[in-house]
Order: sequence, then C-alpha cells, then structure tokens
Amino acid sequence: MPEVSLDFPRSFVEFTDPADPDQVFRCDLTWLSSSYTCIFGGGCAGIYASSPSTGCCTLGAHLSDRADEKRVAGFVAQLTDQQWQFRPDRKRVTRADWVETDEEGDRKTIVVEYDGQQACIFHNRDDFAPENGQGGAGCALHVLALEQGRHPLETKPDVCWQLPIRRAFREVERPDGTTYTEVSIGEYDRRGWGPGGHDLDWYCTGNTEAHVAPEPLYLGNAAELIELMGQPAYDVLARMCEERLAGARPVAPHPADPED
Repeated sequence: MPEVSLDFPRSFVEFTDPADPDQVFRCDLTWLSSSYTCIFGGGCAGIYASSPSTGCCTLGAHLSDRADEKRVAGFVAQLTDQQWQFRPDRKRVTRADWVETDEEGDRKTIVVEYDGQQACIFHNRDDFAPENGQGGAGCALHVLALEQGRHPLETKPDVCWQLPIRRAFREVERPDGTTYTEVSIGEYDRRGWGPGGHDLDWYCTGNTEAHVAPEPLYLGNAAELIELMGQPAYDVLARMCEERLAGARPVAPHPADPED
C-alpha cells in the first residue's frame, strides 16, 4: 500500500498537566495509539533515494539550543574510533569537528559524503564493521548509549530522539481572558520538515511498512514521551490510550495501521 494521505480524521484528547495547572496537553490519540515503529535497518528507504541507507540522518541534525549542544558534546568526547567511523584522527575532538552554523544561523551537525551518499557525521555507514563488540552501522551516539547501558535519548541531539513525535507550544487565551500554554503531542509527518517535506522521496510515518510494531507507539516510545511530557502527564495519556484501544474498534484509527 502506498503512503497514506496527510489529511485524515484524527482523535485528539486534551487534559491539564497534573504537574502544572497552567499547561494543557493536546494529544493525537490516533498517532500515539498507532502501530508505528522506526524501521531503520529493517526496510527504511531513507528520505532521499540518493541516500537509501542513511534513514532521516541525511541532512544532519539541528541542535535545539545551547544546552542540547553542550550535552551532546559531552558524549561526543567519549566516542572512540571503534564507535565512530568519521572520528577525526587526533586525541581531542573539538566542536568544530562535528557542528557548524547554517545559512540561517542555526547550529547543526556536519554532513559527510561517503560512497556517494551523504549523512550526518555521526552516521556510521554499512561497511563500518563492529570490532570487539563495539561500533557498527547507524548513529555513533546511539551505539555509545547502548554500550553504556543508557537510553539513546541521553546521548543524541533532541531532534533525533524526538522524531517522529512532534511537540509544539502555543499560548491560548480563554474567553474570560485567562491564558494557558497548550502543548501538542502528535505525528511528525512530512509537513513537520517545512515546505521541503513534500519533496522527500520516502517518509515513514504514513507508510504501512512502518506500522508493524507489536505494541502501540505510546508504549514503544514511552521513554521519549515521558521525557517530553513528564511522568504524571504520561500516566494520564497512557490510561486514555488504553481506554481507546479497549473499544471494539478505535475511533479514527491511523490509516497506515493494519486492519483487524
């Protein structure tokens, strides 16, 4: 089945953040209770046909802020030659070795071209064989996390572990003049990439090939959601997802999910 349309009925829920009464979560239950899972290395075609084995790492990763860059830098300093294919050939790695400022003034990881394909400098290619149980294809920072017994969200740039979950903020004014912060949690579909998202050769969130998880997304990506929302809010979300899936057929299912 081809990629589904970007526009289809969705089921949303809103609830006040148990940890902050001035914050309201607006969550896409259609997405969060779907069977989506990342299939990198297991059928992912890459966002560009010219770099089919590099997934969504082709353009590099934009760093969200200074704290994000500082945190990642601390783990970059720990990477070895066995874990990172493109590690500079010197003892100490500097930020200039892996991060740059783009034309719009944003900080992002450097992109490297190798064997005709381009990708983030931390993306080890298919020919980077593990040595002594270390390294291998894929993100070097992801490899580091697994070898240290960490969750990859600790070592990778924010955008890398959040994708394809999208968190957005907006200020809302009620009719009585009071305001609150709306935090939306939903699907990072093609439009999340900006106008260029429509030009991607392949994308996972709306493809049936990626809706093959044995458990719903809110469970498979629980660690990421807890980091984005906090434990109390996640607990509310999980209960609502459970109640939704307990029905005979959920209202507004994701069209890329397999039919019952």
